[in-house]
Amino acid sequence: MKYAGIIGIVAGCALLVGSAAGVHAEVRSSAERLKTGIAESVKPAVAIANDAEASYCTPKFKEVLARVIHACGLEGGAARRGCQPADVKTLASISDDDFNALFTPLKERGGVVMFDDGSEKLDEDGKKMLEDLWVERKGARYFFIVARASKTGTPDFNRSLSHKRANSAFFHVGDRFKEPDLDKQVGLLWLGNEFAQLGKDYCEWNVSRKGKPCAAEAINRSAFVSWVDCQL
Repeated sequence: MKYAGIIGIVAGCALLVGSAAGVHAEVRSSAERLKTGIAESVKPAVAIANDAEASYCTPKFKEVLARVIHACGLEGGAARRGCQPADVKTLASISDDDFNALFTPLKERGGVVMFDDGSEKLDEDGKKMLEDLWVERKGARYFFIVARASKTGTPDFNRSLSHKRANSAFFHVGDRFKEPDLDKQVGLLWLGNEFAQLGKDYCEWNVSRKGKPCAAEAINRSAFVSWVDCQL
């Protein structure tokens, strides 16, 4: 019993010392937080998770997005890739205004890569815009490339030209970043000149040829590119 009492006293002292040390450490930690203004619960910022959604992912936006993705074979498992004007109109039943409304919330997220008249060749500003936007993924699911052609020329010529412009953007991203699953991330749409023409107000967006004259004709010689962060 005598030894048991001694052991109990020793254990009690040890617990007391440990408790005091813990309190002292907590006091020091609290003092440090007061001094630096850093809360213990604060953690370093991380990229948006794949399942996160941006604020523009409203029900209406997601409805139009889903219709385009499923109609144009962009959901990942489809054999067909990309979407032509006829596909958008007949399969998705989307008007010009509805289709363009899909990209309106992306004004601060995307950009307009502009081309010379009758050309699908990317200039240096266009290449830089594509590279900068690709790097800014932030966990987003889809990267859209929506190429257009202006009213100049025949519908067949411009449909082919817009397809080439979409491919130019797609191939540049592939060559520059060597992504193994690029086909699963990029949605290609080429709209010729008979569907979803853009207005001059898009000249106020993030365009690749800043400081140069811009009109509706020029803005439609373009490829709109942007990540889309919505979960469907």
